[in-house]
Amino acid sequence: MRLLHLLNDHLSVDEFYGTQIPPYGILSHTWGSDSDEVTLKDIIDGAGQGKAGYRKILFCARQAAKDGLEYSWVDTCCIDKSSSAELSEAINSMFRWYREAAKCYVYLSDISTKDIHSFQASRWFTRGWTLQELLAPKVVDFYTVEGEYIGDRSSHMQEIESVTRIPRHVLEGVPLSELTVGERLHWATTRTTKREEDRAYSLLGIFDVHMPLIYGEGSEKAFLRLQEEISKSSSGKAYSREFHPP
Repeated sequence: MRLLHLLNDHLSVDEFYGTQIPPYGILSHTWGSDSDEVTLKDIIDGAGQGKAGYRKILFCARQAAKDGLEYSWVDTCCIDKSSSAELSEAINSMFRWYREAAKCYVYLSDISTKDIHSFQASRWFTRGWTLQELLAPKVVDFYTVEGEYIGDRSSHMQEIESVTRIPRHVLEGVPLSELTVGERLHWATTRTTKREEDRAYSLLGIFDVHMPLIYGEGSEKAFLRLQEEISKSSSGKAYSREFHPP
């Protein structure tokens, strides 16, 4: 696992394996255009400060440091996306990485401290990948575009339940395995992703399954493969009856 390290406001990356992974904070956010996001190469080259996405990365690293965490993880720059093998491994591991993070910082780039009443209208609630980022971590803290703390998952429970249609007992930590396939798929119905296959890939952790990524296969084939993996992992239970891709 590749983690960001902040020293004197300079970001670098270190790699860790297995049981050697230190405590870390993790960022949940919505992507802008690809050209605005800071890449792994940018961090290695000491570049990217002029990109719009640098602000949220620096926010995450600084907030982690404030919370006593030396390391942090951000998907835009901790994965080498030029390697299809690494990207596939990362996406299949992402739910676990969010679950094992000491803290998850949700950066709401479209919510200002001046108008936190629009919390439920944030784009963050409409994206496919942020579903697992809401449910997997032990601690989920919300921040405005200015980096101001506006509460956690518990303090915003009623609003989150309303906008996501996810029951309170699930938000409070009931194991996802106790929910039906249909219930879990329902949460993703209104969520979108930039690449159509990601609508299926973003649900791998929600169903605790793994499968290779095949970008270009289309949403329908991706969901068919997801259904097959869910059936295998459920010891032959006939889940196909309630599997209706969102």
